[in-house]
Formats: sequence, C-alpha cells, structure tokens
Amino acid sequence: MKHAFRNTLVVGVVALAATLGFGVAVAAPKIDAPAPDFSVVDTAGETWTLGGLVGKKVILEWTNHDCPFVVKHYASGNMQALQKEATEAGYVWLSVISSASGKQGHVSPAEADDLTDSRGAAPTAVLLDTSGAMGRAYDAKTTPHMYVIDSEGNLVYMGGIDDKPTSNQADIAGASNYVRLAMADLAAGNPVTTPVTRPYGCSVKY
Repeated sequence: MKHAFRNTLVVGVVALAATLGFGVAVAAPKIDAPAPDFSVVDTAGETWTLGGLVGKKVILEWTNHDCPFVVKHYASGNMQALQKEATEAGYVWLSVISSASGKQGHVSPAEADDLTDSRGAAPTAVLLDTSGAMGRAYDAKTTPHMYVIDSEGNLVYMGGIDDKPTSNQADIAGASNYVRLAMADLAAGNPVTTPVTRPYGCSVKY
C-alpha cells in the first residue's frame, strides 16, 4: 500500500513539474506558427515582449561574446553589417544573452552595452535572458542561433546564420547567409525558401 502511494506521489510530482515547466522540455517552436511570446528586460531595464511588437518584423540573435563562432561574425563585421541591413529595412533586431550567472557569456547590462559600443554593433536592443526562459521557449541551442519572425508574429526562419559551420572568418565570403536570404524572400512577398537549417556554434550556457 505504501509502495503504491509512493508511486502515485512520484507521478503527481512529475506531472506538476511538467505543468510548471521545471526542468521539462517545452514544445519546440514551429515554422509558420506564432512565435513564442517573451517578456525580457534589455540593458536599459526596458521590458520587451513579442506581443508589443505586433506589425513589426523581428530578428532574434542568440549571442555569447566569448564563443569563437560569435567572434567570427563580429570580428569580421559580418554580424554588424547584417544588423544594420535589417534595421534599415524595418526589422527589430534583438540580440539575446541567455548565459546564466557565473556561466560563460554572462554579462551585466553595462558590460553588454560596452560590447555593443566596442564592436560597433547595431541591434535594436540587447535582451538579458538570465533565467533562460526565452531561450528555452525558442529551443535556442547555440550562439549564434537565428530566428526571423514576420509582421504577423509567425516564425518564418530558424537555424544557423549561414551554411559555413566554422569559426574561420575566411569562410564568410563564400557563405550563403540564411538570414539575408529570408529577408529577401519576405521583401519579395514570398515564403522563405529555406525556413529551417541546423544552427552551429557554442552551446547556450543556461
């Protein structure tokens, strides 16, 4: 009797944990479905939600300044150029840092702003997802990991920044940039030709 009660109790705890999302995987985001909403503060303390960006196209970039694959795209100026191209085209570009406190890539708001200034980066804002809730909602696995959301709030691209999964800056010139291609498809009023690719880089340090 005691054994049966213990099993019932364990099942109940697991079900409760699943309900609350404690250590349990959440459903992965899907292409052409509403992108997961979020509520995360930026380096200035402003709270950003996807619901607050209705009618705007959004690009999410998971980042970790210590990751060699991120360094590749910033030291070369590749990421900054893409950020400027996107924001000039009307996109909201949100760089997201999901590194937990004490983990590689974790920074204070002031350190994040210093990185933006020193690298000449041009995101609309840098979000500090220290709980990892936003990263897990998007199933963000690597830095960089890129997502494009259309003006209706639907996810239309997720994956790598390009098709050269290396940390070598020399590979950028011959790479197909999937984010740029997705923006071109949207600008032409077409579905994104390649909506999902395999992300590459360092693991997100939740």
